[in-house]
Amino acid sequence: MNKLILLLLLSVIASSCSVIRQGEVGVKRKLGKLTNTSIQPGAVVYNPFITTILKVPIRTVNVEINSNLPSKEGLNVGSVISILYRIEADKAASIIENIGMNYEEVLITSVFRSSAADVCSRFFAKDMHTAQRANIEIEIASQMRNILKNRGFEIEAVLLKTIQLPAGLARAVEEKLEAEQDAQRMEFLLQRERLEAQRKLVEAQGIRDAQKVISEGLNDQIIKWQSLEVFKELSKSPNSKIIMTNGSAPFLIEPNK
Repeated sequence: MNKLILLLLLSVIASSCSVIRQGEVGVKRKLGKLTNTSIQPGAVVYNPFITTILKVPIRTVNVEINSNLPSKEGLNVGSVISILYRIEADKAASIIENIGMNYEEVLITSVFRSSAADVCSRFFAKDMHTAQRANIEIEIASQMRNILKNRGFEIEAVLLKTIQLPAGLARAVEEKLEAEQDAQRMEFLLQRERLEAQRKLVEAQGIRDAQKVISEGLNDQIIKWQSLEVFKELSKSPNSKIIMTNGSAPFLIEPNK
């Protein structure tokens, strides 16, 4: 009998103690009424017959939603979206009192679907698959913050993880991207040819200018003097040779050995 009483006593003591972990706060409900003060992490003792401890996470929560997003042209784009949010610790009691413990389903996802539909309807379906994707994420998150800013929720980010375009549109987007890449490649080749043509033009102009300078610098006296220099150099050679000249330019003939 004593053992039974002791066992019952230990069970009561165990059921009257709760532990609030890091990343969450506790809210005490006593006789159906919530206390306004959040219980910080640690052990808390309460009367299990009249009191309940509700635990609310205040760390960043990732909720993933599968949704069809409407586009500006009226298409439905399949998507998988992550919403990163957290609860303000001092608003935990207010959230439970006004929304309930199923706040994620009642408020977070509902506000997201409304905001996403409003924002995405201003963009074309292809925009969700291009650089506009980041702008769509930012606008959805901003609109959610405006709605939830006084409700105790902080929206950290909205991430469009997967976008599934309609088959025909997906192929059209791919063809457009391929065409843009081909155009950029062709522009590169044309630019390279233009640079090569400019290089050749500069080279030809340089050769022309050099020849012009040489031709302008030559006259009869210089040519005769150059001829004499040639005769002079030939005369120094020990090899036998026949030199024929008209007096202006030498022609060298080496005899067969």
